[in-house]
Amino acid sequence: MSISFYEASVANYLQTLAATQGFLDKGLAYCKEMDVDPEEIVERRVHADMHPFRFQIHSIVHHSLGAIEGMKAGVFRPPGEKPKHTYAELKALVAETHAKLEKFTPKEIDALEDKDVVFEVRGTTRNFTNKGFLLSFSLPNFYFHATTAYDILRGRGVPIGKRDFMGALRLKS
Repeated sequence: MSISFYEASVANYLQTLAATQGFLDKGLAYCKEMDVDPEEIVERRVHADMHPFRFQIHSIVHHSLGAIEGMKAGVFRPPGEKPKHTYAELKALVAETHAKLEKFTPKEIDALEDKDVVFEVRGTTRNFTNKGFLLSFSLPNFYFHATTAYDILRGRGVPIGKRDFMGALRLKS
């Protein structure tokens, strides 16, 4: 099986970001229906030693659009401290990220596959090919944080299921 770098990266990001938009919408609808302040969810955690919901959303953005930008620039770094966005602002951030990723062309992204990227964190560097970075670092982190955001909503009682996480399947047309 052969797939393009675009299909392995941007297409996967877009599918999960769209699904995230969907479960964020369901989370907000649930909050309105149950008279829950959505800002309570923003700081909610799966466990006390884990980052809150807002961090999970920031990480989804960073490990998708931020990863592509890092691969283009040849260096990827942690995003640094982010503002404490509201639930509505987090929803807008995911939508904005999706819109920006849609603008990349397959040709532009496929050209990145064999280039190198350096991951810099806390004074250390790790050298990757973009393909190795995508498959062994970016995508696993992206899915981890998307899953954790989903789990926080589900744990709060939002009626979402696996289909909400998977999003629109890329069916044969």
